[in-house]
Amino acid sequence: MNRRERFLLACQRKSVDRPPIWVMRQAGRYLPEYRKLKETYRFQDLVQTPDLAVEVTLQPLKRYPLDAAITFSDILVIPEALGQPYHFADQGGISMDFVLETEEQIQQLEGEGISEKLSYVAEAQKLLRRELGDECALLGFCGSPWTLASYMTSAHGMGNSTRLIEMAESRPELFSKLMQLLSEACADYLNLQAQSGVDAVQLFDSAATTCPLNHYDQWSVRWMKEIREQLPAHLPVIVYARETGKRIDILKESAADIISVDEGSDLPQIYDEVGEQFGVQGNLRPEVMSEAPETVVKEAEQLLMQMGDKPGYLFNLGHGIKPDARPESMQALVETVTQWKHD
Repeated sequence: MNRRERFLLACQRKSVDRPPIWVMRQAGRYLPEYRKLKETYRFQDLVQTPDLAVEVTLQPLKRYPLDAAITFSDILVIPEALGQPYHFADQGGISMDFVLETEEQIQQLEGEGISEKLSYVAEAQKLLRRELGDECALLGFCGSPWTLASYMTSAHGMGNSTRLIEMAESRPELFSKLMQLLSEACADYLNLQAQSGVDAVQLFDSAATTCPLNHYDQWSVRWMKEIREQLPAHLPVIVYARETGKRIDILKESAADIISVDEGSDLPQIYDEVGEQFGVQGNLRPEVMSEAPETVVKEAEQLLMQMGDKPGYLFNLGHGIKPDARPESMQALVETVTQWKHD
């Protein structure tokens, strides 16, 4: 069984010899070869130049036998394609070039031609599919409408959704218009990725915790479900939301195939709760990757003892890998998972 087959079987909730492993946001800042590229190229250059995006995507694969590669890109390519560019702030983090504050600004967003505007991602994925062949799975991704809208309406990134909440409460028609636009753009984008050779896609609702829990179904999950309904039925869709445990009953309505569990939630309990309808992935704490390899091995083995023989389980971190992760700890993690065998 090759790595791609193992990944696809696990997505179908079938038993495999060991859980497949991939790492969210696995390309990038913790690898010296990535930092060297960043000495020459801006982040947007790496994202928008297919050959460079391929190179960055493959960097972790050249070091570690991961079962899936995730396309090097960013969730904010969608707002940019709609007409709201993004940049990296001098003090760190990502900001939009301007903040959506008025109905006129929202009306000026252009949802037509998403596939053409983001063709550089499709070109990178076609190159990656040829490079990876059948040995390794390839993932695409997109931000959820709620998370994208949180960035687009906030001067401080997705950590503050005050303006978006105010819009949803006081101007529900305008809120629905923005979310519908984002849902259609995301569906077009994910369909483009499906046509370009990805084996699965992930929706990142990273700003889920900024959405009031009593509105989470209508303000966030509703729109992710709408996206799923526009995608091929055979394409596995992974949904990630922070504080997964608090939202699990609502997330089950998102039409996801696999629920990605954050590090603060009880993964075995969630696996039992969701039943055979869903796969799950997660949820090693990302911070452990900056610690000694021995600590990584210990925590990974504990998680494998709980989850490793369960059909439909994919090993992952509880969120993206951090810039201070140690390559030797990543090596220890991959070796632990790929050499693990259940009795």
